[in-house]
Amino acid sequence: MPESQRGATNERGTRALLNSLANDASRDTLTLRGILDDFDERGFGILLLIATLPAFIPIPVGGAISGPLVMFLGAQLLFGREDVWLPRRIADWGPKRDAFARFVARISPWLGRLEHLIRPRIGWLFEHPLTMAISGLVLVVTGGLLALPIPATNYLFGGLLLMFALALLEQDGVLLVIAWIAAIVVAVMVGLLSGHLLANVGEWLQSLQSWWNARSLS
Repeated sequence: MPESQRGATNERGTRALLNSLANDASRDTLTLRGILDDFDERGFGILLLIATLPAFIPIPVGGAISGPLVMFLGAQLLFGREDVWLPRRIADWGPKRDAFARFVARISPWLGRLEHLIRPRIGWLFEHPLTMAISGLVLVVTGGLLALPIPATNYLFGGLLLMFALALLEQDGVLLVIAWIAAIVVAVMVGLLSGHLLANVGEWLQSLQSWWNARSLS
C-alpha cells in the first residue's frame, strides 16, 4: 500500500476501518496477514478485536478459542514487540468476510454512539514501553481467564477485551487506563468467587463423604 494511502487509513476511525474490511468484496476470507499489511500501525488493536470475536459466538468453546489468541498477542506486548509477529499458519488464517460483516453490523451502532467518547488522548502513554508491558500482562491474565470454563463470563471478558482493542485502535489513553482498572477488578472478583465456589464444593464433597461413611457403618 502506498505511504499516502496507508497514512489516510491510519487516520480513519475504528468504525470506518471495520466497515472497510467488512465491505472488501475482493476477499472472501480476511487473513490476518492481509489485515496487518493494510493496518500495520494498528496491528495489535485490530488483531485483538478479531481474536475476541469467538468469545461472542454462543458456543461453549468460544472462550477456549479467543483466550489463547489474546494471550499470544498480550505476551508480545509484554515483551516489548512494536509490531505483531505471527507464525505462517496463523497469518494465513482469518474470519470469513461474511461472518465478520455480520459482527460489524451488530456493533456498528454501538461504535457510532461511542465515537464522540473514544478519541486519541494522552498519546504519549502509548509511546512508553511500560504502558505496553502493563497492557500485555493484563491481556495475558484476561485471556487466560477467558480460556477457562468459567460459566457466564465470555461476554464479560469479551467486553473488557473490546475496550482494550478500541483503546489501541484509537490511541485513547483514558480508555486504556479504564480498561486496566476494569480488568484488574474483574480478575480479582472472579478469583474471589472462584475460590468461594471451590470452598463450597469442597464442603459439599466432605459432607457427602461423611454421609456415605455413616450409611456404610449402619
